[in-house]
Amino acid sequence: MVARWLGGLEREIKGLHQAAYILGGFAIFSQVLALIRDRLLAGAFGAGETLDMYYAAFRIPDLLYVGIASFVSLYVIIPLLSDRLEKQRESARILSALLLFFTVAIGAGSAILFMLAPYVLPWLFPGLSSSLLFPDLVLLTRLLLLQPILLGISNLFGSVIQLHRKFLLYALAPLLYNIGIIIGILFLYPSFGLRGLGIGVVIGAALHLLSSLPFIVRSGMLTFAITPLPWRELGRVIAVSLPRTISLSLGQITLLILAALASLMVPGSIAIFNLSFNLQSVPLAIIGVSYSVAAFPTLSRLFGGGDPEAFRAQVLSALRHITFWSIPALALFIVLRAQIVRVIFGSGEFDWTDTRLTAAALALFAISLLAQGVTLLLSRGYFAAGNTRRPLFINTIGSAFTIVLAPILVVCFATQPMFHHFVESLLRVSSIPGTEILMLPLAFSLGAILNAVLLLSMFKRDFMLSARTLIRPLFESLSAAVVAGFAAYHVLALLDDFVNIDTLPGIFIQGFCGGIFGVTAGALLLTVLRNREIDEIKSALKSRFARQTTPIAAEREEL
Repeated sequence: MVARWLGGLEREIKGLHQAAYILGGFAIFSQVLALIRDRLLAGAFGAGETLDMYYAAFRIPDLLYVGIASFVSLYVIIPLLSDRLEKQRESARILSALLLFFTVAIGAGSAILFMLAPYVLPWLFPGLSSSLLFPDLVLLTRLLLLQPILLGISNLFGSVIQLHRKFLLYALAPLLYNIGIIIGILFLYPSFGLRGLGIGVVIGAALHLLSSLPFIVRSGMLTFAITPLPWRELGRVIAVSLPRTISLSLGQITLLILAALASLMVPGSIAIFNLSFNLQSVPLAIIGVSYSVAAFPTLSRLFGGGDPEAFRAQVLSALRHITFWSIPALALFIVLRAQIVRVIFGSGEFDWTDTRLTAAALALFAISLLAQGVTLLLSRGYFAAGNTRRPLFINTIGSAFTIVLAPILVVCFATQPMFHHFVESLLRVSSIPGTEILMLPLAFSLGAILNAVLLLSMFKRDFMLSARTLIRPLFESLSAAVVAGFAAYHVLALLDDFVNIDTLPGIFIQGFCGGIFGVTAGALLLTVLRNREIDEIKSALKSRFARQTTPIAAEREEL
């Protein structure tokens, strides 16, 4: 039984849409666990100082991770190994050398930051440095420095897993990661405090790594034989990765600066920012990440094989489907934001004020959902073509714009009563303390939209991409979003008189019914318009299930 279960996980998935739906399905499970994780955190601490400390502790480890792990990221490794896939020994030698290089580099980086943490954190988070919980922030940050080491090695192995198109196995790791964090919240925090939360994160990172290790060992892609390091390949990887590393670091630096600004606001501001950011990451992970991850190996193969027409067609197909899913999701998240936040986080110490602020921040993050998905896909298109400098140039502009805009918006919000009143009235958060936090997700979304527009313009020019085929799906998706949002909004208003929205069951029923009616209305319109993406989805699902055998179906049930 175990062998059959593992065999099902290691099944090769070839089609773009089938792979995207598998990754999307597992992303849903992973995001459900992530939401359970955040609900437990919000219920235990509320949007307050303790949760601020928890989220702030991730910023240095995350920056370390992208600053070193991206040097040996799968977006560079997959094209490198795909050229040598038939040469098992050479591939194993390169992978082992990269593993050694990464482990030494990130181990040294973690050791240095471990020692500097008490001196760096007060400078990064001046608003938290005077808190009685500041020593816990230092301890938790030091503990979380183990996470980038474990996740970095796991993601290096993930390049091999994706290269062999074992998308089921690749998608399992994030589930295990969130399970480890939940274990820390439920079982370790009561005994060890914030340290227990950190131990849970490390357990999750270890499970993330262990999920891929058996296949890597069996694949023969890893050798522990002592051989001379392939300096030429290592140099090539570092040279290609450097622009991408800087680009990703800019993203983390942006989040770090936004968190630093939030630390100067009322207690709980960092928590509001992170909880709403995590919520908007759910549709982004299911849609944008799934399609971009599923498309990348094929894009690498098509570009490397000298087939630019097929490369462009693959990019356009993924863009159409990201657009198709993202815009209606954006509309429903904005309309149902209060119901979503209250159902997911509304327990324990997380009060109605926290709910309203988080919902407003979620709406501001959601407006850039399509832009973030487009950026993920087109960046991977450039990586597949071996061009990492172009995304760096665009991301630098987007990050700089966000970093400059955020404090400007905060000052305008504090000094311009008309702007202040407009934002609070639009998002229905008038007379609530701490609304200045809303300027940070607004700055983030405006920067993300600018980033996507510039990247799409550059991509069209560099790869002679014709975006005319996107006009119809964009129009149809916008139409469906308007209809879905309109239907959901009026169902919410109608149910106000029939359900008690002060209770969890009442607000769940209201949000659920609004969402169902909204989705149904949008789907009916798309059917009337004979939407191409719906037909492709049906064909992909039929193709997926037609290839399933009875034993595989049973194993999916057991998962």
